[in-house]
Order: sequence, then C-alpha cells, then structure tokens
Amino acid sequence: MNKIFVGNRVVTPSKIVCVGRNYYAHIEELGNEAPDQMVLFLKPNSSISNQLSPYQGEQLHYEGELCFLFESGRFSAAGFGLDVTKRKLQSILKEKGLPWERAKAFDGSAVFSKFIEISEEPTDMTFELKKNGGIVQTGHTELMIHKPQEILSEILTFMRLDDGDIVMTGTPKGVGTIAKGDVFSTIVKNNEQIIIEETWVVK
Repeated sequence: MNKIFVGNRVVTPSKIVCVGRNYYAHIEELGNEAPDQMVLFLKPNSSISNQLSPYQGEQLHYEGELCFLFESGRFSAAGFGLDVTKRKLQSILKEKGLPWERAKAFDGSAVFSKFIEISEEPTDMTFELKKNGGIVQTGHTELMIHKPQEILSEILTFMRLDDGDIVMTGTPKGVGTIAKGDVFSTIVKNNEQIIIEETWVVK
C-alpha cells in the first residue's frame, strides 16, 4: 500500500476523494458547464506517488489542488496534490458519457506533498504552483464553489471516510502539460503563513 507523510508520521490512505469543477475559472478554461451539484470521483491507493511522470501512454496534464487528510471525524492536516490527468482520454470519455477512471485513477495520478497538521477549520488557505519558475496556478479556499467543510459534509452523506483518507478539493485555472525535465514547485499558506514548500522534477 502506498503512503504519505504527515509531519513525522507515515499514513496509508485507503482512498482519495476528488472534487471536480470546483472553480468557475477552471470550468470556463476547459469549456465545461457548471454542475448543478458537487462532482465527486475516486482515486485508489495505487494512484499515490511522490514522483511526476511525463508519459502514461499519452500526454499528461497537471492540476494543482489543496488537499486535506481526514482523521477522527475532521480534516486534521493539509497538503498539496497534483491530480495528473490523461486529458485527451478524459475528453473522449466525457463525450461518450463514460466514467473518468481510466483518465484520472491510473497508477501515479495522485502526487502529494507532505501534509502538515492543522488545528482549525481550513477557511483561509492558498497555494501557488510554479512550472519552470513561472506561476501557472493560484488557488484559495474563498474561490472554491464548494468550501472544504461543505465538501466533507457532502461526502459523508453517502460514503464512509476512514482515518488517513485524502480529499482533493479541485483545481483552479491554469492546468497544462507535463514534460520531461519540467520543474514544479508549490507553496501553501494557511492564514498567510507558509506551511508547505515542495518541488518535483519530472524524470
């Protein structure tokens, strides 16, 4: 089973619950319609990785997201994740009305930073993602259509979350391609204080 780091602890998530279409600007950039209800999908434990790959049978896209660890009935830690996507395949599946798993849940499709424990409800969190030194994405809890606690409440109406499970809260505009040699770096802030800094080099 694949693991993540939470401070000095090692945690094994049983699953990852992802929110789709949670920023209006991202919905517009992909030419999608704003959904009537929250869009949720799953990634398995086997999708977790700490490395970015440039190729999985086709061109991959990055989607940066604020992520939260579920423990003891609440979000106990925050992190950053890259929802790696086979965009061409996803478009084909959506056109045919088919599930997204082949484009979203393959091995290596969930790349995470370390997680840092938080004591309060995440209401003022931001992230910045750079690709080769230039800012490509910025996200903020206030810009989300569905805020973190609303997401958690909705998930729990139909699905049990086990301690260690991860929730990815959706990506803002600025998604793009992953190529060999690219350097991705992120900074996550909670109430204006930097809590996470992470860098990945695509090999």
